[in-house]
Amino acid sequence: MRALIAAAAWLLVAGSALAQAYPNRPIRLVIPWPPGQATDLAARIVADKLSQQLGQPVVPDNRPGAGGAIGTDAVAKAAPDGYTLLAASSGPVSIMPNLQKTPYEPLKDFAAVSLVAAAPFALVSAPTFPAQSAKELVALVRANPDKYTFSSSGTGATAHLFSELLHSMAKIKSRHVPYKGSAPAMTDVMSGQIDYTIETVASVVGHVKSGRLRAYGVTTARRSSALPDLPPLAEAADIPGYDAAAWIGYTAPAGTPREILARLSTEIGKAMQAADLKERYLALGLEPASNTPEEFAALLRREQERYASIIKGANIKVEQ
Repeated sequence: MRALIAAAAWLLVAGSALAQAYPNRPIRLVIPWPPGQATDLAARIVADKLSQQLGQPVVPDNRPGAGGAIGTDAVAKAAPDGYTLLAASSGPVSIMPNLQKTPYEPLKDFAAVSLVAAAPFALVSAPTFPAQSAKELVALVRANPDKYTFSSSGTGATAHLFSELLHSMAKIKSRHVPYKGSAPAMTDVMSGQIDYTIETVASVVGHVKSGRLRAYGVTTARRSSALPDLPPLAEAADIPGYDAAAWIGYTAPAGTPREILARLSTEIGKAMQAADLKERYLALGLEPASNTPEEFAALLRREQERYASIIKGANIKVEQ
């Protein structure tokens, strides 16, 4: 018994020492998107704070390609020593593996560290669309199945899935028109060629404030800091339980010591309290977020299951 107690005490001391010694060299942050994309911007802002707090540089390394799969896979295969991290996000981690084969298994190949941001979306149309409110839009579309159209940045994109979730919960049917990117999808909504769309608050806020788009509500249960007067669709469209946001977070290769994960999570939590970080996030239409590795791991499991359910229910398929 004494030997077991001694061993447990040694492990506790060793783990504490590991966390205190970490990091003693630069940390590479793999961002599987080009510079300027939302995940890139959010992750870099946090990396700046972590560099100051940890006393070692957290160096962004953009590895774009294959919808985020190339950079994500690179981290899955990296050494689990805490010196390679992933700027993870909904697309390559929660959505893509439910649509096609990926070279990594998200729930097995990564260790959760912490959320860093939530990206709310908003339901919008051209100002000329006849529905003046979210409830009117739902009633109009419900009374005319498949008459109206909605756009997205592509089949299987986050915006497409959030739209399908809304349709399922509101019991409405519209025709999907996929585009190659959110900019052309919104352009045709503003011109009235497409009836409505669900897109990130960051991408619609300028058009809403200028009057080029009418906004009906946000996809999250809480209001967005960027559009504080816009109610949640759960309330505005009378769809209880509708709550959807894209997420951005930090993960590490599976097998990374728990003490390191906990240290990083704690430091991210501190970074999220900084006023300048909150201001920069607000300008991007993002909501600061953080949690423990255990909480983030549970969220990743829920997101995997939810997207699988949406994709199956809407029978969404993409070309391999």
